[in-house]
Amino acid sequence: MSQSNRRLADATDALVQLMARLRDRERGCPWDVEQTFTTIAPYTIEEAYEVADAIQRQDMPALREELGDLLFQVVFHARMAEEAGHFDFTDVAEALTAKMTTRHPHVFSERDQRTAEEQTRAWETMKAEERLKKRLKDGSAPSLLDDVPMALPALMRAEKLTRRAARINFDWPTPDEVLAKLEEELAELSEARMGDDEDALIDEMGDLLFVMANLARKLKVDPEEALRRANAKFTRRFQYIERRLAEQGRAGPQALDEMEALWLEAKRTERT
Repeated sequence: MSQSNRRLADATDALVQLMARLRDRERGCPWDVEQTFTTIAPYTIEEAYEVADAIQRQDMPALREELGDLLFQVVFHARMAEEAGHFDFTDVAEALTAKMTTRHPHVFSERDQRTAEEQTRAWETMKAEERLKKRLKDGSAPSLLDDVPMALPALMRAEKLTRRAARINFDWPTPDEVLAKLEEELAELSEARMGDDEDALIDEMGDLLFVMANLARKLKVDPEEALRRANAKFTRRFQYIERRLAEQGRAGPQALDEMEALWLEAKRTERT
């Protein structure tokens, strides 16, 4: 075994043993011991977002740390599963390796090389076949929308749902039709505002956001990435307003037209 492989094996074993010690009923950490899959799940999601944030900021030291935190979540769940007699970390790693090998026949067999686009289509086909086998095994009717996780951010899940439906041509042909639908939903939202039905207003707002997610897909734009950029842009410009007001010794609410002028100033500053 090479030195790098030995180092990897030692580090992995140390991490698994660390988790076992933390979960030890007698000598472990009381907080870690009392956790369950349900209580840990929110932390797992949070760590995934922190990984994405480090990538967005291109902060490699932070990314290394956040990837470690995310890996710890995997080890935590695997340890709880092992305690319950379901599976352990080794089972997780072996199953993942087997699945990825199967899904990359162009790499691990003698088949012709594929382009990235061809591999994406093949990947989706294989996942669909796996879903079908799973549903047939448990006797339930398969659906294209199976395995789109409920825990995904709603905007991301909307995009994935429409992507699945598009496989059987349940989709608008071009972005122009989606834009027309967007105008229709805007009109319905405006109409809902005139009424006194909160549920209708929520429904129409949801329809509008759903169509926006679909439009992003048609334009080949990641809606989560687009919204993250918009959030970052808003944060930069709003903080510019705060700094400029602080320089003037002003705090608290200000006239909207003054803050709008500073907002435009922030935009100009970004362009220079």
